[in-house]
Amino acid sequence: MTADQSRNPFLGLKSFGDRGAARLCDQPDCAAPGEHRAPKARDQLDDYYWFCREHARAYNAQWDYFKDMSTDEIDQFQREVPGWHRPTWKLGRLGPTAETTEAHDPLDIFGDDIRKGRGPFAERPQTAQFAPGNRPLSAAEREALATLGLDMQATKADIKKAYKLLVKQYHPDANGGDRQREDMFRSISDAYRKLAAAWESRG
Repeated sequence: MTADQSRNPFLGLKSFGDRGAARLCDQPDCAAPGEHRAPKARDQLDDYYWFCREHARAYNAQWDYFKDMSTDEIDQFQREVPGWHRPTWKLGRLGPTAETTEAHDPLDIFGDDIRKGRGPFAERPQTAQFAPGNRPLSAAEREALATLGLDMQATKADIKKAYKLLVKQYHPDANGGDRQREDMFRSISDAYRKLAAAWESRG
C-alpha cells in the first residue's frame, strides 16, 4: 500500500462500484459481465438491473420514464423539477407562520404598518364593505349595486339617481320592444328593489 492509498482507501479500487466479484448481465442467456446499471422502473429508481454494454444500450433505447403518465402528470412533474419535487413557498411567505417570523417594529421603522393596514397613514377598510347599519353587504346586494353601475360607497340618493337614469334609458316604451333592453330593465328594477329594501331596513 502506498502512502497515498493509506490516506484514501478508495484510490486502490477501479471504481466505487467494484465489490470484487464479477456480476453477470441480467439479460437472460447473456454471460457477459454486467457492468452498467439501469433502474428497474420509475418508482424503483434505487433498484437496478445490471447489463453488459450491448444490453444496457438496448434497454436505454426503450426506457421511457414518462410511460403511462398523462400529459397533466408530466406537466406537474416538470413544474416540480426545479424544487426537487419538494414543497415550496413564495419567497417571504411561509404560510401561517409568516407573521411570527417578522421583526417586532413598534416604531414602524421598516414601514410595515402601512402595508399591513395599521398605523396613522394606513388605508382604512372602505365602508364599501358595509351597508347602512354596518352590516356586510350580501352577494345579492353587491350584484345589485353592480347592475346599477355603482360601487359599495353608494348612498341611498346615489341608488335612486342611478335607477332613474337607467330606467329612462332601458324602459320598453323608449326602445320599441327590444327584448334585450326589456331584460335589462327588469334587472335594473329588481336591483333597485333589493337595494331600497336593504337601505330602508338599516336606517
